Amino acid sequence: MPQRCPWAESDPLLRKYHDEEWGVPERDGRALWEKLMLDGFQAGLSWLTILRKREAFRQAFEGFDPAVVARFGAAEVNRLLNNPGIVRSRAKIEATIGGARAYLAMQAAGEDFSTFVWTMAGGKPIRNSGDIPASTPLSEEISAALKKRGFKFVGPVIVYAWMQATGIVNDHVVGCFRRNTVETH
Repeated sequence: MPQRCPWAESDPLLRKYHDEEWGVPERDGRALWEKLMLDGFQAGLSWLTILRKREAFRQAFEGFDPAVVARFGAAEVNRLLNNPGIVRSRAKIEATIGGARAYLAMQAAGEDFSTFVWTMAGGKPIRNSGDIPASTPLSEEISAALKKRGFKFVGPVIVYAWMQATGIVNDHVVGCFRRNTVETH
């Protein structure tokens, strides 16, 4: 049995997520945005809760198409608040709608979301070793830049978790079978 990061050992869904997705560098701007929105929903909850609800989130938010989500109004917010398949937090739902609008505003200004994030990170995955922090100066910088553009639920801790998930940071522990393979995807 391969050695994994300890957080992924407790549940089959976490193992699958760890082995196939977590830490793989994501360069698609829309996919980066979706994962950032899901990390915002995770605030105060376990990632396993969000993983279990991810498909319901994708259905509820129309495939996380920013152009569609940005047009959501009161009726869609009420529909989402009544959807037992997702986390029913008005603040997080409204933050996702606002995040879609911010994403589109960046596009309209000629600012590609993926390029924006990866440029701030130096263009390639950052490989950490040793203790895994909750946030870093870079996650604080990205958080501030996102907030300036209108995003919410993007504090430095959420941003750092997102950076780990999307491979901006490689925090697979030393000895994990994925540590040396994720950056080649």
